[in-house]
Amino acid sequence: MSSFIITCPKCNHQFEPGESIREEIQNELRKQMVEWQKTKDQEYKNKEATLQKQLENREIEFNKILIEQKQKLQTELENSIQQRIAADFENKLQLLQKSEMETREKLRIANEKEIQFLQKEQALQQKETELELTIQRKLLDEREKIKHELLQVEQEKMNLKEEQYQLRMKELEKQIEDQKKLVDEMKRRAEQGSMQLQGEVQELLLEDVLRNTFPFDVISEVGKGVKGADCIQTVRNQMANTCGKIIYESKRTKDFNKEWIEKIKIDMRNLGADVAVIVTQAMPKEMDRFGEKEGIYICTFSEVRSVALLLRNALIKIAEAKKSQENKGEKMTMLYDYLTGAEFGEQWKAISEGFIQMKLSIQQERIAMEKLWKAREKQLEKVLLNAAHIKGSVEGIAGSGAVNLNLIDDESNLLLPD
Repeated sequence: MSSFIITCPKCNHQFEPGESIREEIQNELRKQMVEWQKTKDQEYKNKEATLQKQLENREIEFNKILIEQKQKLQTELENSIQQRIAADFENKLQLLQKSEMETREKLRIANEKEIQFLQKEQALQQKETELELTIQRKLLDEREKIKHELLQVEQEKMNLKEEQYQLRMKELEKQIEDQKKLVDEMKRRAEQGSMQLQGEVQELLLEDVLRNTFPFDVISEVGKGVKGADCIQTVRNQMANTCGKIIYESKRTKDFNKEWIEKIKIDMRNLGADVAVIVTQAMPKEMDRFGEKEGIYICTFSEVRSVALLLRNALIKIAEAKKSQENKGEKMTMLYDYLTGAEFGEQWKAISEGFIQMKLSIQQERIAMEKLWKAREKQLEKVLLNAAHIKGSVEGIAGSGAVNLNLIDDESNLLLPD
């Protein structure tokens, strides 16, 4: 133990410093050291700022001197350049004056030569004019002869073309008449093909809707030229067991034909289907929405998804009901034998024993945890009591606010007792 003794200045009570006071003194010394370090850092920063400011002032003065030197050199350079430019300008002016005199002399000589050339050219033009007149007279005479001959040839050509034109017009009239007949025939075929194409498009779209809506089912397409419905839906449940069959007939015409019902009934019997649906654009006159007529369901394309869902669920429920009725008596006997047999009794006994053991284990764990909690509560009370004694002693020596001896943060509101 340390032999250092502290005497209270008020009551002259002497005591040895404990760990808490030693830590407080160390903290005070560290605080003073940190403040001294901050003071030194601030003095260093102030000196550094002063030196930086002096350096900036010297740099400004140096820049001023440098600018003055640059301006002086620039002025001298400008004067030198102006003198050189003036000397060069005088030399060029003298050369230009000399060149201008030589150009004037050459221009005078050229003008004289041009006058002589123009005179000769004028004489040649007069001779050419006289020759041109002579040639023009001869050309006019030849043109008149050629013109007369050409008129005769053109007249013969016009007569021939007139005959060919009449023949061509007859041929064109005949071709136009044939083309009109061909256009009417092609239009009739196109309309027939367009209606067939629209029907095929609806059939393909119907198959896509059924495949996307019912992924467990098998959607079968009936090929062209094969008698039967347009589409067959084999309904299967989640266990992939077949529950029934729905056939669809797709129609996209302006009017509803009653013969469609009889035809799909025949297809229904031939294919062994449970339900038949006609998907049509034109509904029967007595129906404005989905319904049943003569045992056949009729709906529009926008209603086919809902209709198929209802019919499919009905087929699945009917199949499940039929399945549950199979061997009902045998199943009840087997279930009674199993419930009254030794295997069921042993299994239930094992379950009961496991439940009892689990319940006892939970009760034992609860009792052990409660004992542990009680022991920890006693330990905590002991710690709090000793801490309260230490806190009272320190506050009696150093004051109530000198040292923070709270065991936890203020946010939890669980502090040492005063």
